[in-house]
Amino acid sequence: MKTNMKLSRRIALGGLFIALSVMLPQAIHLFGAADLGRALLPMHIPVMLSGYALGPFLGLIVGAVSPILSSLLTNMPPFERLGFMVLELAAYGFMSGLLYKTLNLRRFRFGVILSLVCAMIFGRLVYALSLFVAADLLDIAKVGPIAAWEAVTAGIIGIVIQIVFIPAMVYLLQKLRVIDNFDSAQKDS
Repeated sequence: MKTNMKLSRRIALGGLFIALSVMLPQAIHLFGAADLGRALLPMHIPVMLSGYALGPFLGLIVGAVSPILSSLLTNMPPFERLGFMVLELAAYGFMSGLLYKTLNLRRFRFGVILSLVCAMIFGRLVYALSLFVAADLLDIAKVGPIAAWEAVTAGIIGIVIQIVFIPAMVYLLQKLRVIDNFDSAQKDS
């Protein structure tokens, strides 16, 4: 077994994660209210999985490209939220890959969950910081870090789904050898 995934395979897998990031919110919106996507956070799952499978650099790219492409194709997220989501999702993809692959948390029994929770916290902090900077620069009282807390409370169901679903998917992707097994010595960027 080769320790490094070929570049073409990594790019194709990145494209698949981007496509899932665009399609999952659309599938969720077929079932109901527009706020259902805000509660379930479907775009976050493929982005974080990309960090686990592809590492921090490609995870960051998937996280940044996904909301832009989704906004262009579906008008979701709306333009006024796009920049914040680009930063937040790029942070998720980067941090999940950095902690799990580069810092090698995959060697620990609960490394997936630890890296997931840390990536989720980091992404929300980036989101809050971007809101704070935008509110300060644009002197907008309605937008601020409190919106990040509101996003957490609105997305609590999605957060729980991520904590249950993502470790199971990482385990499955390891079994399918899309993600290196725990005993692999690969350092991937």
